[in-house]
Amino acid sequence: MAAFDDHRPPSRELVDDCVHCGFCLPTCPTYVLWGHESDSPRGRIDLINTGLSGGPMTDTMVTHVDRCLGCMACVTACPSGVQYDKIVTNTRAQIERRHQRTGGEKLLRGLIFATFPYPRRLRALRPGLMAYQRTGLRRLAQRTGLLAKLPTGLRAMESIAPPLGRRRGLPSRVPARGQKRAVVAMITGCVQDAFFSEVNRATARILASEGCEVIIPPSQSCCGALSLHNGRESEAARFARRTIDTFSRAGVDTVVINSAGCGSALKEYADVLKDDPAYAQKAVDFAGKVRDLAEFLVELGPVAERHPVRVRAAYHDACHLSHAQGIRQQPRELLRGIPELTLVEPPDAALCCGSAGIYNLLQPEAAGDLGARKADAIAGTGAQLLVTANPGCLMQITAALDRRGTPIPALHTAQILDASLHPTPRM
Repeated sequence: MAAFDDHRPPSRELVDDCVHCGFCLPTCPTYVLWGHESDSPRGRIDLINTGLSGGPMTDTMVTHVDRCLGCMACVTACPSGVQYDKIVTNTRAQIERRHQRTGGEKLLRGLIFATFPYPRRLRALRPGLMAYQRTGLRRLAQRTGLLAKLPTGLRAMESIAPPLGRRRGLPSRVPARGQKRAVVAMITGCVQDAFFSEVNRATARILASEGCEVIIPPSQSCCGALSLHNGRESEAARFARRTIDTFSRAGVDTVVINSAGCGSALKEYADVLKDDPAYAQKAVDFAGKVRDLAEFLVELGPVAERHPVRVRAAYHDACHLSHAQGIRQQPRELLRGIPELTLVEPPDAALCCGSAGIYNLLQPEAAGDLGARKADAIAGTGAQLLVTANPGCLMQITAALDRRGTPIPALHTAQILDASLHPTPRM
């Protein structure tokens, strides 16, 4: 049986754009780790091309596509403009429908997708996780070897779980401070809302201080990023429709997002829903309204006073911000605008940290190796603070620095900017 059916197979035209020049190789995290051609973008394209030529969907093809982080560094590096992101997204959707996974794989993926895209379910986990972290149960589990007996995916979840404090939600509307310059809607996310609520509060404070009225629809749900990037096509489309409907009622021209992976998915809605006659144009219109926080703030221009923050900070480019969205200079411009902050650049900054959505749960060994490389690079800068723009990167790199024995504080870009605007938070 041929690898692909007729429903959105990977595009032959896009596959044929690859001229096998090899510029992608040094940018690909898995090729850097293992040096195997089949774990490079052009190697995976070769495997996909075999499927397009009538070959079967082999375990080899699935394994090497599964090992891809989807970081899109190859898209940035490619001189031929190969749209590898679209190729791998369509391939993963075919794999999800047509490949029979093992019982263990089904169980882990089922657990992830029954939990992570649902903010209420994530929030329901908080009390148990807080008790585990604060009562000594975690230390006991480590000391007795219980953690080592867990399946690798669950061990990975446990290892990257952030320390939890008080979660504080947001009102449905935050008024602008001073002269109103814009009205924007804000997406609060799933993991961001449940485990990094302080990032959302910082985001709302910044926007308000820069003259924005912020609308935060309480009925919003998952944007579908994890589903989209893992081949769950119909699920991603369902989340996309609901998000479009929710934010269309807000009646705004700009939708702000502070999570890199979510922002990338939101801007891909036109592709997700292109075959849906009721939503195709709505998806195009909605995607055109989406702005990453740093992107929007630079477009808007600063008016609020910045106060000094005396710190040496290393900035990490989240892959779905830098490669997928092409947003690199805007976060740096915001950080350099903070008085007395020293910005340092880690070496190999474009190489993925290994988070990649849920990659660190599905491929924990490879993710651990990439996390260790990233921790070495950041520690080598002598930074006192890590700054990035994605919750997955925050968890992944913080855990890697802890394992290395060189823990440093880690903040979202919004939090360090908020500290400069509001030395004493007012909301």
